[in-house]
Amino acid sequence: MDSKLNNYSIPLKLMQLYTTREIEQLQEHEDLPSLIEIMEWVKKFLGRSHPDLGRPGVVCPFVPYSLKSNSIRLAVIHTKDLYPEQLEEVVERYRDIFLQIDVEERKIAINKAFLLIFPDIHIEDAPKVIDSVQQKLKPLFVESGLMIGEFHKRNESPGLHNPNFRPLRSPIPLLAIRFMVEADLPFLQNPTDPHLRIRYLEAYLKHFDRKFTDETKFKIARQALALAKEQIKQGHLVSSCI
Repeated sequence: MDSKLNNYSIPLKLMQLYTTREIEQLQEHEDLPSLIEIMEWVKKFLGRSHPDLGRPGVVCPFVPYSLKSNSIRLAVIHTKDLYPEQLEEVVERYRDIFLQIDVEERKIAINKAFLLIFPDIHIEDAPKVIDSVQQKLKPLFVESGLMIGEFHKRNESPGLHNPNFRPLRSPIPLLAIRFMVEADLPFLQNPTDPHLRIRYLEAYLKHFDRKFTDETKFKIARQALALAKEQIKQGHLVSSCI
């Protein structure tokens, strides 16, 4: 590893988080344009219905309540002087901050979210940079009971209810952090790698152990886990016969 990485420490300024109400009161801040653009995108896209969504309601069901409870926090992260490993470290630090939830906030924990904005990442580089960080860190986040999502203009991930809808496109590249919910099961049982699928499903089942409100999802997760393990077993049997 480069010696510069060993001496790297994250500036406190880099860890600054703002609620939407604080952003509305900011004046002459260098990152204000990025903060406002994403805040407006949250309100006008994620927090509203869309004709291509494929289901009733708003794009993200939690956003209206999160805005009302002032539970969304935004941060601008400048990446032009960061190595990929340093960027990953910064995102991991935000995970640690996210998990330090106040007792009073536990009642509205499901509505809590961090939006990490990366204005320095060019639209052409976003799929490589943002997606790679998300894929690298997702196992760590899932095992912490969290989800981390990648958003940018080139995101091709389809909607759950309409494959032609692109819900993860944002005007500026960003990563979103929130608590895992039972409805996240489709995102955790879709990796083609059965080893990764097992890792996600075991974390999911452990996180909601004896706390499932939807027994159907519990059964589906158990079945998907058994199927992934059987897939690995069959793979071993095939390879041993070659």
